[in-house]
Amino acid sequence: MEKLNVDMIKQMVKLKKIRWTNHVLVRLFQRNITQKEIEDALLRGEIIEEYENDYPFPSCLVYGMNLNNEILHIVCGSDGEELWIITAYYPDNIKWEDNKKKRRETR
Repeated sequence: MEKLNVDMIKQMVKLKKIRWTNHVLVRLFQRNITQKEIEDALLRGEIIEEYENDYPFPSCLVYGMNLNNEILHIVCGSDGEELWIITAYYPDNIKWEDNKKKRRETR
């Protein structure tokens, strides 16, 4: 399977080849994030972490912004046919550096 990259992610979003699991829909509801915000952020996003050994297929963490310029982190993976949205959240200053692209060092 080809390694997931930002162009593949954007293409699957544009073609509406997105798999929304019940788990992620519950999390989005809890975090007050809409599916549209996820799609917008993915179209404007960049990969900041890769999880090549994830099961059942490789995934990555995307840094993106919704249309209100709020930063979102989206974990997604692909089986080559669809983009699976695993989870999404607004990153905080506790775990993330100020730019929200790098994890803080744990001491």
